[in-house]
Amino acid sequence: MTTPRIVHPAGADIGEALGAAEFARLMAPAGPFEPAPHLAIAVSGGADSMALTLLAAAWARRRKGSVTALTVDHRLRPESGAEARQVGRWLSGRGIAHKILPWRGDKPASGVQAAARAARMRLLAEWCARHNILHLLSGHQLEDQAGTLMLRLAAGSGGDGLAAMPLVQGLAVQDLAGPGGTSVRLLRPLLSTPGARLRAVLHGHGQAWIDDPSNRKPAYARTRLVAALEEMTPNGLAAPRLARTARRAGQDRAALERACGEALAHFVAPHPAGYFELDWAPWRNLPQAISRRVLNRLLARAGARDFGPRLSRLERLWQELLGAYPKHAATLAGCRIVPYRGSVLICREPAAACERVQLQPGDTRHWDRRFTVVLGRGAEFSGECIVGRLGSESISALRRQLADEGAALARIPAAVRPSLPAFRDLDGVVAVPHLNYARSGAERRFGAAFCPAGSVGGGAFGPVV
Repeated sequence: MTTPRIVHPAGADIGEALGAAEFARLMAPAGPFEPAPHLAIAVSGGADSMALTLLAAAWARRRKGSVTALTVDHRLRPESGAEARQVGRWLSGRGIAHKILPWRGDKPASGVQAAARAARMRLLAEWCARHNILHLLSGHQLEDQAGTLMLRLAAGSGGDGLAAMPLVQGLAVQDLAGPGGTSVRLLRPLLSTPGARLRAVLHGHGQAWIDDPSNRKPAYARTRLVAALEEMTPNGLAAPRLARTARRAGQDRAALERACGEALAHFVAPHPAGYFELDWAPWRNLPQAISRRVLNRLLARAGARDFGPRLSRLERLWQELLGAYPKHAATLAGCRIVPYRGSVLICREPAAACERVQLQPGDTRHWDRRFTVVLGRGAEFSGECIVGRLGSESISALRRQLADEGAALARIPAAVRPSLPAFRDLDGVVAVPHLNYARSGAERRFGAAFCPAGSVGGGAFGPVV
């Protein structure tokens, strides 16, 4: 077993440690918090997350609460398991609960960092949801925020991208805690705190930490940009200045999101069948930054994505819709954009809704990242029950079997129908909840509720902080 790379506090560069009162001020904007809060903390064993754990544990104790530290073992390095166990020993000695969450399964040959980040957030959020913990703290600090801004600049991001990481972000967790899943609040209270002040916290507590050498690999774009930032610091491009830029962009983003939410409430109708109806005339008279944001939000939710399309493609569609009422349907980001009775429908592109989910009686699952589907106990079907898109070929056959002579079908626009969730067994379509159809006549045994996934705000009309 390889010995973990441990850095002892005696060798750390000493600055002014972040104190308890200052940490409490950093936590305050992320509230409110429940009485006796239970916080989860993502801790890798590095200096930033170890300092956050000590600060947050003291903060929670003063409020008669508690913390649980969570370490994700990515299993990408031979020594990662030993390092995770070392973190557990350190924290156990301080009376802090600790859990190790392993990333099981095959690892990708490329895009390892992005895949590891996605797996880490999934494992952390799922653990929090299962244990009814609302707040997950992350140790991202000032230099991390500056590095994120540099990456966004290099990618040509718009204003939202330049806002970098927000203080509070909702993480939607699907297939857990009932219909619609649940949401975990990811909190980053240290975004304005330099790393040196966090290492000083560890020095004051006599606490060692683990240094991950992969964070310094020049093969990674973030590592190269951070090194470039250090070289440009004498010319005024310092991390604190970049972090301030991100904070100001974040304030602009929050204001735009509030205006976007008001526009959504006034000019957009969400429908249980999984589509949105945009009132085109008043939408095109909105301020351009708001109308573009509204369109992006709807495309992300109807298209079952965490984020909308690339900015260049979004702007092309946005300009076309601003210019004139559409004469023909268009496709973008897994969506169809369809003219409909003076409004614009934004619905799922049928070909993109290709997921198939097998259900057992009593199961509640998420399908196509848009619907929570339920197969009730006692449901009658032949062989196995699979949920997938209805498809155009099944609509004509169903029309003759609908109990209401097709009234439910007529209420749903033709562009939407093929992407409706349908339950099938060995004999064909057994139920389509949005058409009030079930072959056995037991419609209540088959359910499908529209609850689109999304990491930003957790839904089409959710808040973004």
